[in-house]
Amino acid sequence: MNVTYHEPPPPYDLSNLTVLLVEDSEYMMSLMSSMLKAFSVGDILTCKNANEAIGILTITQARKKSRFVTDVDIIVTDWLMPGGSGEELIDWVRAHEDDALRFLPIILMSAYTTEKVIAMARDHGANESLVKPLSAKSLAARICMVIDNPRPFIQAPGFFGPDRRRQEMVPSGEDRRKMRTEQIREHNEKL
Repeated sequence: MNVTYHEPPPPYDLSNLTVLLVEDSEYMMSLMSSMLKAFSVGDILTCKNANEAIGILTITQARKKSRFVTDVDIIVTDWLMPGGSGEELIDWVRAHEDDALRFLPIILMSAYTTEKVIAMARDHGANESLVKPLSAKSLAARICMVIDNPRPFIQAPGFFGPDRRRQEMVPSGEDRRKMRTEQIREHNEKL
């Protein structure tokens, strides 16, 4: 009897990843930063609300030609924060004219995880949601989800973001939900 041993998959190399962590609680920010460091995330930018996050994203986009400034790869944001909510941040990112920002994966976290909050986050364009208090395992799972299983982005009246449907559905005929970046720009120019 031959026994085949399979090597476990290599661990993720997140050393080149930049995560923008938006959290108003100092304790949660410290805890999540420690988790991200344990995952070997290369760069962790932190701020306390959407207004600060928008400032950081604006500066990194303006200076991205500099070799000393890294682009943000993933945003992890709280939902309710004084000084700018996660909802406002998601709306700003999804409405941005720069595709490098507009298509950023966004992971929402909230202690208020009613179906209404999850649906609102999804409908504003969040890629994933996390329940507080969160574990390192759940945070790692959501980061892996946006890396391994990116959902296609769609443009619809009143919505731009990752496809809100999670089940695989085979469209009859052409799948009109998926649009290339060029098609989205052309569509927006017509509006």
